[in-house]
Amino acid sequence: MPGADGPVRGVVVIIHGGYWRSTYGAELGEPLARDLVGRGYACWNLEYRRAGNGGGWPATFDDVAAGIDHLAVAARDHGFGLDTTTALGHSAGGHLAVWAAGRAGLPPGVPGAGMPGVPLTAVISQAGLLNLREARDLGLSDGAVENLLGVPGDAERYALADPMTAVPLDVPVYAVHGTEDTTVPVSQSEGYVRAATAAGGTAELSLVPGDHFAVIAPGSAAWDTVVALLGAAADTADPGRP
Repeated sequence: MPGADGPVRGVVVIIHGGYWRSTYGAELGEPLARDLVGRGYACWNLEYRRAGNGGGWPATFDDVAAGIDHLAVAARDHGFGLDTTTALGHSAGGHLAVWAAGRAGLPPGVPGAGMPGVPLTAVISQAGLLNLREARDLGLSDGAVENLLGVPGDAERYALADPMTAVPLDVPVYAVHGTEDTTVPVSQSEGYVRAATAAGGTAELSLVPGDHFAVIAPGSAAWDTVVALLGAAADTADPGRP
């Protein structure tokens, strides 16, 4: 939570990356949260079960949905509103953030389905994995998509998990990607933004200097772009905010 000397500018749900694997945890989001708290945002640094520690389909998706919805309890306990709630996800976290923003359109009975308890008002994807079919076909990170979802024999499961099958979303998606990223190809953001805008959604691509991690490095030019987009998302979601 930010200090008591001013209003909460908005809520940011931080979803870390790491190709959905157990090696990486919520500590990746801590520097981002510290920076954004100083800018007036309340930050919810979300953890989830990952492949290798009980995650994968469906647990990872259930955790992200439940974690975002639990913000309703935190908002009540700490006295802040949820009118402006932006998901900020890096790499695999970008995938989960965009997936979570489309939960309302999921069919009954699948992970995350049903009206969200805390609707997101915008998503910022930082070098996100936004096209799972392409990522699988490229074998990114030694088969990380199959490690998350299982072998690609279940076409329905893959469709339910892939942001590309859920366009357009009802909220804006801002994709930020480093031009020197060799971990997640820029085509992951480019293809998503193309598909979303063609379907009538609001999606924007910002290419920034740096590698895969520049977008989660406070003080970098790439991070400055992320901060500016957060401010724009807050202003758009709540135009009456002082």
